[in-house]
Amino acid sequence: VQLQASGGGLVQPGGSLRLSCAASGSTFNSDSIGWFRQAPGKEREGVSCIRSQDGSTAYADSVKRRFTISRDNANNTVYLQMRRLKPEDTAVYYCATLYYSGSTTCRVVRQLVDVWGQGTQVTVSS
Repeated sequence: VQLQASGGGLVQPGGSLRLSCAASGSTFNSDSIGWFRQAPGKEREGVSCIRSQDGSTAYADSVKRRFTISRDNANNTVYLQMRRLKPEDTAVYYCATLYYSGSTTCRVVRQLVDVWGQGTQVTVSS
């Protein structure tokens, strides 16, 4: 089980980026895939998740209506489309497989992480 995140970079405020998380092995048997981020000096926080069973999604309040998570089952890849980026979105972004949350909605919290992928840096700056 391996996760490979990519797509990070430097973007101006208001710009867009799309992150990819390519999964190999049996990761798509997990309940969901989530994105986390960690800014310098801050704890890693959940951003968004998508359930493997039905494609339902969840978002942190800070990214709602700006970020969209999606998946391509044929290619075992989950995407995070980020729009209207702000300097406070600057962080290393990580994808991870998540255990079942116990409800119909996935929960992108560290306690439910099974496997972490490596991070990809996103920098929002003019």
